[in-house]
Amino acid sequence: MLYFAVAILFVAGCMAKEPIKVLIVTGQNNHNWKISSVAIEQTLENSGLFQVDIAVSPPEKSDMGAFNPNFKGYKLVVLDYNGDSWNDATNRAFLDYINAGGGLIVYHAASNTFREWKEFNKIIGFGGWGNRDESDGPYVYMKDGKVFYDSTTPGPGGSHGSQHEILLNCGDNKHPITKGLPSQWLHAKDELYNRMRGPGQVASPLYFSLSPADNGTGREEIPYCTIKYGKARIFHVTLGHAGNSLEDNRAMQCTGFQVMLLRGAEWAATRKVKQKVPADFPTATQVTYRKQYK
Repeated sequence: MLYFAVAILFVAGCMAKEPIKVLIVTGQNNHNWKISSVAIEQTLENSGLFQVDIAVSPPEKSDMGAFNPNFKGYKLVVLDYNGDSWNDATNRAFLDYINAGGGLIVYHAASNTFREWKEFNKIIGFGGWGNRDESDGPYVYMKDGKVFYDSTTPGPGGSHGSQHEILLNCGDNKHPITKGLPSQWLHAKDELYNRMRGPGQVASPLYFSLSPADNGTGREEIPYCTIKYGKARIFHVTLGHAGNSLEDNRAMQCTGFQVMLLRGAEWAATRKVKQKVPADFPTATQVTYRKQYK
């Protein structure tokens, strides 16, 4: 009996250590997806917590009929995609995955895609560019410490000023993703998306940042948040503009970005975050880097 009990504990321990299966969907983007998808893959896999596959779409304006990722085979899907519409079967499979309570990360320019797909825009919460305007939903930003939905101001959706170091302020220090992290930290030089619009609902504004009035909106924009949509677990991050190479990729090499990606991924896959806060996390005055994505 003792041997049997030990064997059960051993098997249970092995099962607990199995990595979380992740699918990155990429292949079309107005950004350097060949760099961003690999940087995300390396960050996730180098942690030892995740096992990553990458689904690469056909090139722009090609036949999308055979592009059918198996979403349901994964605990987490990362969207690094901004391109042509998927085929109807892939759209249905994605919605089935989300409605079944799947985990999703909406990364950077993925918030700019599929303007005409109404349900997708509810899932991602808000987006920009693609000719978005007031018909696509209110502007979404922080005001007086709360998420604010501005449905009265007309204008285009999606813009950003020049790249700069971004001071992030915590909007929810009790969420599993942010719990234990600093109330402020400095992100590497990057794009701060602003004027984002959408029909969705922000569940938790994890971190927000003031967009400079002379180079942005003068409003507190939300580059990290979770989105409320049924049973799904959705982590939306608009930071992380890809560089020219894996070596020249400062926004994605930022320690804060990688830690938030890892914590957001674990939460979106499991609803929990067991990772400890690392000693090299940025401070409010100092950016730190993990140039090897680990």
